[in-house]
Amino acid sequence: MRGEYKTPGGKLVAVEFDVVDGRLSRVRVSGDFFLYPDDALPLINEALEGASADATAFELSSRVAVALPIDAELLGFSPEAVAEAVVRGLLR
Repeated sequence: MRGEYKTPGGKLVAVEFDVVDGRLSRVRVSGDFFLYPDDALPLINEALEGASADATAFELSSRVAVALPIDAELLGFSPEAVAEAVVRGLLR
């Protein structure tokens, strides 16, 4: 599955994933946004791994926000944008 969301600033967030037994699996977030530190991207993927396919956008964005280090800088996207991309992917 794949979901995409274009943020109000014009940056694209894409999330590719599978759903296995009602849970997100093999989650891969990508897009034309900027993230510092670079090694925070796997933390976003891991935060979504195993999430319920019935989770709300709020629940998904909360998982992402909690997983990020305090000093993480998200430029051109947000945990909410990632969650919206997942929700759109699930609706396809």
